Amino acid sequence: MLRAMHYSPLVNHLNEAPVSEESSDEDDKERETYRSTGAGENSSNSSLGAENTCRPPGISNEDSCEPILTEESKVLLGEQIKQIAIHFPPRLTGCTWTLAYSTMNHGTSLRTLYRSMHGLDCSTFIAIKDADGQVFGAFCSSPLRVSDCFYGTGETFLFSFSPELQVFKWTSENSFFVKGNLESFAFGGGRGIFGLWLDGDLYHGRSLMCDTFNNDILSKTEDFFVHVLEVWTLN
Repeated sequence: MLRAMHYSPLVNHLNEAPVSEESSDEDDKERETYRSTGAGENSSNSSLGAENTCRPPGISNEDSCEPILTEESKVLLGEQIKQIAIHFPPRLTGCTWTLAYSTMNHGTSLRTLYRSMHGLDCSTFIAIKDADGQVFGAFCSSPLRVSDCFYGTGETFLFSFSPELQVFKWTSENSFFVKGNLESFAFGGGRGIFGLWLDGDLYHGRSLMCDTFNNDILSKTEDFFVHVLEVWTLN
């Protein structure tokens, strides 16, 4: 499932048949074409790279505009990935999703999540499955980080599959996109209410309608418990 992997052409290992004195000019031209087009082993290696570039279940490998994940998501199904990616900014069409943090792999710690984002400069996507099986999350135009004030851009949005996809874009009401400290982080705000809030253990969360996104409650109830949380970097 690694689109990010690069396969180097094996140009020095082409097996060429011996050239006899009776070889015709046409044979020479054919052999030259073979080398210049990278056929043979080089071509086979490229095909191998293509076969190892895997897409999420439900997404065709023939459509280069679809996202590619470095590993399988434990939160989103292939069709859900396809649906949500449509709402990303155009520059992220067909981008690679790299799993930077997962509660299943890295434990439940907001500090660890922040460390996984350190030094990165890319958009991020947060996907959550709660204890009720509800799937929701957020898109952010920058990595998650500790901040004294809200940051982000109008590209930020919230989403929920309940069960159909709902996307809640910026309303222009305020610029309370994302804010985080060591105890919690939140998306959207206004009047002391957050659209999506998570505690420092990434276990307890809350979702309320906020002015930033005019969103519905993302989870089935205002308060929820995280079953799996994933943070993907988008490149």
